Amino acid sequence: MANVRKSPGLVLSTIGAGLLVCLLSFFSIAGSNAQSAGDLPIEDLMVMSGEESHAFRVEVASTDAQRAQGLMHREQMDADRGMLFVFDAEGERYFWMKDTPLSLDIIFAAADGRIVRIAERTTPFSEKIIPSRGDARFVLELVGGTSEKLKISTGDRLISPAIFPEE
Repeated sequence: MANVRKSPGLVLSTIGAGLLVCLLSFFSIAGSNAQSAGDLPIEDLMVMSGEESHAFRVEVASTDAQRAQGLMHREQMDADRGMLFVFDAEGERYFWMKDTPLSLDIIFAAADGRIVRIAERTTPFSEKIIPSRGDARFVLELVGGTSEKLKISTGDRLISPAIFPEE
């Protein structure tokens, strides 16, 4: 058996590199878990407006905690993105813009996906209550001004897996 001596510097370098790899792996895993813990499911949603359809990628908020958080503290959102709030049953819905720096269009829809009201270009950070003014089971939030730009109006329909799940 050969007697191999390693220099103390080489041993410390090897141990240090091993510790660094372990630490980086730990923080990478912890960071990805923290990030994914707040992520919501994302799905495609279509707004059927007359003969036209408009496609969006939306985050789906279906629990009380997810709906309470909503888009609060979001400073930007792409024009083709949004958030769909899903409730267990139809009812009068009330939203506000507290802690929300974006102007939004808030679109209230019945259980069949039909749009019953649009609150356009809401005021960021406002605590003014925005009611559905009728029964709604779904609420879609888009970048402020999107409804006017795409000519989305009451009576149009929202279509997505959350609204029409496969049986």
